[in-house]
Amino acid sequence: MGDVLSTHLDDARRQHIAEKTGKILTEFLQFYEDQYGVALFNSMRHEIEGTGLPQAQLLWRKVPLDERIIFSGNLFQYQEDSKKWRNRFSLVPHNYGLVLYDNKVAYERQVPPRAVINSAGYKILTSVDQYLELIGNSLPGTTAKSGSAPILKCPTQFPLILWHPYARHYYFCMMMEAEQDKWQAVLQDCIRHCNNGIPEDSKVEGPAFTDAIRMYRQSKELYGTWEMLCGNEVQILSNLVMEELGPELKAELGPRLKGKPQERQRQWIQISDTVYRMVYEQAKACFEEVLSKVQQRRPAMQAVIRTDMDQIITSKEHLASKIRAFILPKAEVCVRNHVQPYIPSILEALMVPTSQGFTEVRDVFFKEVTDMNLNVINEGGIDKLGEYMEKLSRLAYHPLKMQSCYEKMESLRLDGLQQRFDVSSTSVFKQRAQIHMREQMDNAVYTFETLLHQELGKGPTKEELCKSIQRVLERVLKKYDYDSSSVRKRFFREALLQVSIPFLLKKLGPTCKSELPRFQELIFEDFAKFILVENTYEEVVLQTVMKDILQAVKEAAVQRKHNLYRDSMVMHNSDPNLHLLAEGAPIDWGEEYSNSGGGGSPSPSTPEAATLSEKRRRAKQVVSVVQDEEAGLPFEASPEPPSPASPDSVTEIQGLLAQGLRAESPPPASPLLNGAPAGESPQPEAAPEASSPPASPRQHLLPGKAVDLGPPKPSDQETGEQVSSPSSHPALHTTTEDSTGVQTEF
Repeated sequence: MGDVLSTHLDDARRQHIAEKTGKILTEFLQFYEDQYGVALFNSMRHEIEGTGLPQAQLLWRKVPLDERIIFSGNLFQYQEDSKKWRNRFSLVPHNYGLVLYDNKVAYERQVPPRAVINSAGYKILTSVDQYLELIGNSLPGTTAKSGSAPILKCPTQFPLILWHPYARHYYFCMMMEAEQDKWQAVLQDCIRHCNNGIPEDSKVEGPAFTDAIRMYRQSKELYGTWEMLCGNEVQILSNLVMEELGPELKAELGPRLKGKPQERQRQWIQISDTVYRMVYEQAKACFEEVLSKVQQRRPAMQAVIRTDMDQIITSKEHLASKIRAFILPKAEVCVRNHVQPYIPSILEALMVPTSQGFTEVRDVFFKEVTDMNLNVINEGGIDKLGEYMEKLSRLAYHPLKMQSCYEKMESLRLDGLQQRFDVSSTSVFKQRAQIHMREQMDNAVYTFETLLHQELGKGPTKEELCKSIQRVLERVLKKYDYDSSSVRKRFFREALLQVSIPFLLKKLGPTCKSELPRFQELIFEDFAKFILVENTYEEVVLQTVMKDILQAVKEAAVQRKHNLYRDSMVMHNSDPNLHLLAEGAPIDWGEEYSNSGGGGSPSPSTPEAATLSEKRRRAKQVVSVVQDEEAGLPFEASPEPPSPASPDSVTEIQGLLAQGLRAESPPPASPLLNGAPAGESPQPEAAPEASSPPASPRQHLLPGKAVDLGPPKPSDQETGEQVSSPSSHPALHTTTEDSTGVQTEF
């Protein structure tokens, strides 16, 4: 690998890549600085004027459920350097960075992990054929001949491959289809979460960045949705650079790669990944520098906005009126002929799967609470309530239970419309709807928790508790129906705008865009940071199509076809004291109710209580790992009771994958060779005898900063692959394994 990189990425080429990257970043960051002032003004204006959106009926969780393990289990990973399959103990923490350990013993001893993978921008492939087709298309002329050995062989029939257009790929496999389905759901949840990497509570930096991305791409005549708007700002910037740099490198280096098609494919993946990491580091440094600069200017800009808010608004409205008079006749004709006839069909295509998904969220929530209520009746009443509510509180983050909701969006199709409106993929709409589903589920669960906790203060009997649970459930479902209707209507409006606005801008560009510079003289110089002609032009175009979109969504609500409330139906202060309940401390069901009844809980001041509290705190951090393995953990790929009649028994899978991991120093076992017959079961790699970890083990993001382990809590801003390293400043080029199986960097 080193020879490949030194041959094709010598110093001269690396310098060229750095210069090209710097040029793209400089151009983009100018857009970002311009958009920052506009976003700051819009944010401050919004604080004063408000939005007029319907008041949400459900509560939202202000303190997130962090320090939790979403999922854990064993899987096999293909090591490209050694060309062998090795067993890995893997877990997904609350920030959805997939963490890979040698084995469970290494995790329990707090040994630094092999890697932490941020999956933003990745796609999951469930067959080697899919992967080979993508690889063949990514580098023309490298399609392997029939009968020749492919770039990758999987020893089982159940692979999971994480594919990225620029970064390295990850190869996993499972023993049975049931395990493949579970891990696919988990990894898809990781991708969904990591793709949504720009915080939604960022009211200035977030909108400024996304608007700058859009403006930059439109300056290159690239309109419509962009699939690689994934991850945090630096990841998105890296994708933006690679979108332009990648084809150039491919055309230049592709013909120079030597060897068989499979070898050339492997070389290109290595080169692309190395370039991507180089670009990432440069983008990170540039973006942080510019972000620091605009944030230093922010107080001065805020002072101007507060002082001159009315004058800025008046100036902007005057500019908008002049632009509207110029473009309105052309825009209305364009909307009438090219957009308006297609709005109903686009809306219908969006509404069917989205409404099915939200209905499934409601059904799953109803089933889980009803099952809990039955368990309360049959298994000891309030004595078990803490345990049940702990599980229910994490329902929205349960990848397997939420999967039936997310799957409804997979049927979304815009057949015949994608090409017309330059929609490259529907994935952006699918993932946005799925995120809304998760948020609404968590809001419903949290509201249920809060109301039930209030009822418990009355000291109900077992029978009264069951009635209270049912009453609270009915109240929450009514609130959910209203909020889900509001969320869906807002999602439909945003999706229709996301489809139609780029199309209109592209249509109007040839006749309107060249005339925009003459409107610059209408903006006072003091307000030029907060009012941009291009942004005002886009707002005017948006207004021309907005009335048609609002009317279409309103008519859909009147039909009651998809359980949408009419706009005239508003629930004001239906539960005026509810939001006051959410102001208290987060409810700790395990602390309050796990020992209720019986002899009561020990006093917090006693050593016994302190020990119990510490044990519970640790259990929350690794909730899916450190419980009794026979307990059927809700979030872990754990063994289930044996069922000889079922060919999908998880016991068989976990028995094969986890054997040898419970011993302190299991005997060595031979790793799987690539291409082993599918009938030969892969044996898990033995855990090396581990010594005690250092007092403060560290793990290093690649690229990124070091994060303390204990147990590992990867940063929410991490990207790429995180690899353990004894040094504080790891190299960034590549990784491999030495003779002892320890991953090193150079």
